[in-house]
This record gives sequence, structure tokens and C-alpha cells, in this order.
Amino acid sequence: MDLRKLKTLIDLVSESNISELEITEADGKVRIVKADPAAAVAMQPAYAPAPAVPVAAPAQPAAAAPAAAPVETGHVVKSPMVGTFYRASSPNAKAFADVGQQVKEGEPICIIEAMKIMNEIEADKSGTITKIMCENGQAVEFGQPLFIIE
Repeated sequence: MDLRKLKTLIDLVSESNISELEITEADGKVRIVKADPAAAVAMQPAYAPAPAVPVAAPAQPAAAAPAAAPVETGHVVKSPMVGTFYRASSPNAKAFADVGQQVKEGEPICIIEAMKIMNEIEADKSGTITKIMCENGQAVEFGQPLFIIE
């Protein structure tokens, strides 16, 4: 299993209500268990070997973000899932949305690939795209800003 797929699975477990996920494939078996970090440290003896499968760490609180980050104005279109952001349906195709372009509510503005499935993301508000917050091919998290619409 490649590292990117493993990271996606860890993120999915981290952001969901499930506490454990086990997947068996031809090239191996992966088991991801979400636990309270304080309890895991208290229960693990000092001489225990490191786990073979990484356990998802809890997300950093928003307060840890740098104070110098600019505040965006306008409506923020956020990622509804973890995956890979694409501005067009194929490498040679025209982008769904560009800065300065008028979009209508319900109109596709990008694609997020998750688990080999291409998911069209639609504008949830009509207006003008003023900023694209992600690069083509970039991994995105759930709730990560994708576009600013005014």
C-alpha cells in the first residue's frame, strides 16, 4: 500500500466517528486505531517496540495557526472530503473555474479525487471567483478552503 493511500486512510479515521479501521489487500494488511493520546502513553510500557502501523494524531487546534494569516473576505467554498484537488477533468482540459469568472450555484468548479473516485464539487453560491486557494494536484483536507466567491 502506498504512503499516499495510507495517509488518506489515517485522515479519514481521524476525522470520522470510527475508532478502528482494518484493510487487507494483496500486498499487506493495515490496521488503524484511533485512541486518546494521553491514554495510549499511559498504557504503553517504556520497553514496548514502536507500533508497525502509525496511529492518527488528533488535529491541531485552530488556535495554533499563525496570527499573521490574512483574513479572507467573501464566501469560502470548502472541501467536503479528503482527497486530491483538480481544477479540470483531465490534464489537457480547460479549468472548470478561473479567477474573475462568474459561477452559478450548482455549477461544477473543481474535482476532488478520493479513493480513485472523481467527485465534482459544485459552487454553493453564485458570484465571481476572486481567489483559488489550492494548487492543481494538491492534497486537500476536509473543510479546507478551495475558492473564494464574492
